[in-house]
Amino acid sequence: MSFYKKKKNLCIIPARGGSKRIPRKNIIDFLGKPLIAYSIESALNSGVFDDVIISSDDDEIINVALKYGVKAPFVRKKELSDDYASSTAVIQDAIITLEKQGQFYENVCCLYATAPLIDEFILQKAFEQFIQEECKFLFSACEFDYPIQRSFYLDKQNKVYMFNESNYHKRSQDLTKAYHDGGAFYFGKKEAWLEEDFMFKPHSKAFLLPRNKICDIDTFEDLEFAKILYQFNKQSTF
Repeated sequence: MSFYKKKKNLCIIPARGGSKRIPRKNIIDFLGKPLIAYSIESALNSGVFDDVIISSDDDEIINVALKYGVKAPFVRKKELSDDYASSTAVIQDAIITLEKQGQFYENVCCLYATAPLIDEFILQKAFEQFIQEECKFLFSACEFDYPIQRSFYLDKQNKVYMFNESNYHKRSQDLTKAYHDGGAFYFGKKEAWLEEDFMFKPHSKAFLLPRNKICDIDTFEDLEFAKILYQFNKQSTF
């Protein structure tokens, strides 16, 4: 009997143990549950994925994740668990490791452990767009709340320099809208994950989210702000 098994959709939740600015960030308490639990529950409840797994180098994080129903078919390599390891490299390694175990998938989603504002309905809609538009990648994105063409930088003496002074005199509505990575999830064809090391190209599409659905949790202030947004979102619908 062959051990080969092909499935359609896989969700990988990367969650290393060495977070610096917020120690143990991936399993820190977030309104009564470990932070990672929200991503796990959204992935499982979405009904999109055949399997939801965690990629981690940390036994405690793995054990917490297992309690919420994901699989942990391997322990992440040390060289992919430091500050310099990219998410793409982590996903590539997971795909290759699973294929060595006889598990093959068509589509792979990287869902961050620190995305409590992403619920199952967002994942469902994003996956639907990913399939309909037949792109290599589709990821969460949000419009900048201020025209980036008017941005400036400061030198060591705190002097102000605009990147492009001519944009200061243009009307906001005449400036091209700009967007940023939402830092929450990334759907991709398996082959695209293995072949590409940079997804911000025309072969990718964006799944646009309102600002109340995006929060990059890097500091304790971010964490508290995310809690406020989460509670606000419970009273509204996407």
